[in-house]
Amino acid sequence: MIKKTVLSGVQPTGDLHLGNYLGAIKNFAIMQNENDCLFCIVDLHAITVFQDPNQLRNNTYEVTAAYLACGIDPIKSIIFNQSQVSGHAELAWILNCICRMGWLNRMTQFKEKSGKNSENVSSGLFTYPTLMAADILLYKATHVPVGSDQKQHLELTRDIAQKFNNDYKSPDFFPLPEPYIEKEISRVMSLRDGTSKMSKSDISDYSRINLKDNKDTIVKKIKKSKTADMPMPSSQEKVTQMPEVNNLINIFTGVTSFSKQDLITKYEGQNFSNFKNDLSDALVEKIAPIGDEINKLMKDKSYLDQIMREGTEKARNKSELVLKEVYDIVGFIKA
Repeated sequence: MIKKTVLSGVQPTGDLHLGNYLGAIKNFAIMQNENDCLFCIVDLHAITVFQDPNQLRNNTYEVTAAYLACGIDPIKSIIFNQSQVSGHAELAWILNCICRMGWLNRMTQFKEKSGKNSENVSSGLFTYPTLMAADILLYKATHVPVGSDQKQHLELTRDIAQKFNNDYKSPDFFPLPEPYIEKEISRVMSLRDGTSKMSKSDISDYSRINLKDNKDTIVKKIKKSKTADMPMPSSQEKVTQMPEVNNLINIFTGVTSFSKQDLITKYEGQNFSNFKNDLSDALVEKIAPIGDEINKLMKDKSYLDQIMREGTEKARNKSELVLKEVYDIVGFIKA
């Protein structure tokens, strides 16, 4: 049985939170057992908006530590820093010349991030999706774990791959990558607003559970989280009409083996105090040890350097083979 090649990455732009864990990193650790996996720290993507250099370096170490703390094994998977593999930027330029302006103009995430200020944002933010395509195609990845907000970018990657294959009469050179979307929980919402995504940019720290939050902080944040003015309903249909409650139940299922219906049946007709207490206990059991391990690893930068250095060498070896083929197909002479 041929293994799938899976690639994904996390931006080093600040404290990682529960949404990063449940929506991405938790699944990374599972996928590595049956697939060839590459997990990068996407610092090239991070600088589409200005980053303080010292903070960027620290955040890069922190994402590396988080990968390890959440169970990603550097023996089974390749952990590396995107900017250290020059092939990402090289292939991104070639794909910029393949991608059409009209395709990029349709990207809704750019419109959301730029808002009314689109003339003043960086061009990197506009061409971000072609760099993402390069990340994926540089390793001929077959599957990419994506949240619903990134699915459009993956569809663009497929379009770019197909156009490259057609333009250069190289059928099936780039595979058309498939999305890997966790069915149960692909997006974790704010603890204060169940209609908004959990985000590190939210002004209120009470809107999210950070992976480095300690036990007392986790308990306090769940206690203050928004629910509803009525008891737990009896059906999933009714729960979906209560976004904050639905979000907390999704989080509960994400850190335990309970299903949504299990939780609804258990707490049906009750107010949310017992539910919140039990959710807090589950989160403390799952998240607090991760935070402890991140803090421990952050004190050993030489070890994190070693992990990134070894991963970068493996990623370079893989990427150089594909990039050489691309250069030959395009007509470049590579001495």
